[in-house]
Amino acid sequence: MNAGALGSVPVFAGVLCAGAAAWGLAGSERQPRRARLVLAGGGPLVPGGPAPGQRLAAVLRVRAARWREWAGLAAGVLVAAAGGSVIPLVLGAASVPLLRRWLRARERERARAARAAGVVELCGAVVGELRAGAQPGGALTAALRRTAAGPGGPGAAETGVLAAAAFGGDVAGALHQAAREPGARGLAGMAACWRVSVDGGAGLAAGLDRLEGALRAERDREESLRAQLAGARSTTVVLALLPLVGLLMGTALGADPLRVLLHSPVGWGCLLAGGLLEVLGLLWCRRIVRTGER
Repeated sequence: MNAGALGSVPVFAGVLCAGAAAWGLAGSERQPRRARLVLAGGGPLVPGGPAPGQRLAAVLRVRAARWREWAGLAAGVLVAAAGGSVIPLVLGAASVPLLRRWLRARERERARAARAAGVVELCGAVVGELRAGAQPGGALTAALRRTAAGPGGPGAAETGVLAAAAFGGDVAGALHQAAREPGARGLAGMAACWRVSVDGGAGLAAGLDRLEGALRAERDREESLRAQLAGARSTTVVLALLPLVGLLMGTALGADPLRVLLHSPVGWGCLLAGGLLEVLGLLWCRRIVRTGER
């Protein structure tokens, strides 16, 4: 193997590392909104088996998430092989639990958003059933079964709502219990409408219609805010990848930055300082984004 081929190994490894990092950090943001709702990991509000296509999509999503968890280790192996040092391998192994925690937090957020969208759809479905002439219990039962489109199984709270609606139990209490699930707080408003309708004889359809409108407006505001913060998140990803770009540029210029960073005390100090600054910068960007969300 000639010298030119050997010199291209760090460049190739750097490109693969940059791709793996970009995939792990931003790969899940590229899914459209409808796909995120379908593929979210939260269970449906009601029982009812998912369609075969949804089961397959859920399996593929879980496997892709597991591969992303190991992206840091794969990048560490490539850099360790290119630079002849175990330091990248150790750093890559240390990044696995951090990346797993971050991905699971993202998964919980998608589940919360999917459940909130399911509550809005449930309100609309109950209103439609009531205006079609169904009784409240039957309307809620039919709406629950019709809106069961999630890939997971129902939780105990959601099953309790269906049982209470189908067999004349405490529907308001079951809705309050289900509202404790992340993203399902709109069910507390449905429980209040249900209790007022049963105790005071007020129109349930009108109350749920207003509740649906309020929940839709709140969801639209959240989506608008998320779209406005997309630029900040993209900037965070770009800033996180800048050190890799610097390594690629140095390698292309023949400076051999991997040898300096991994095989000299000065390089070790630069690597430690740069890593700390990178982490602090990412934490600061994260704080800015979360402040905007609040």
